Amino acid sequence: MTDMCYSIPEQIAYISTFTTLLPGDVISTGSPGGIRSRRQANIWLKSGDVVEMEIAGVGTLRNVVG
Repeated sequence: MTDMCYSIPEQIAYISTFTTLLPGDVISTGSPGGIRSRRQANIWLKSGDVVEMEIAGVGTLRNVVG
């Protein structure tokens, strides 16, 4: 997170100025430009792949690529 332009609390505060955030809402911040080119392996997500993100004490978000 040290490469982020804005901290998570700053992003939440800004987003809250134009929309109401509710429990279960997800804020997708993306990744820095060029990050893909730094990977050693040529790996891309494909249909059927599963992406999971977990926050301890909150839960796991699981998405299947379609």
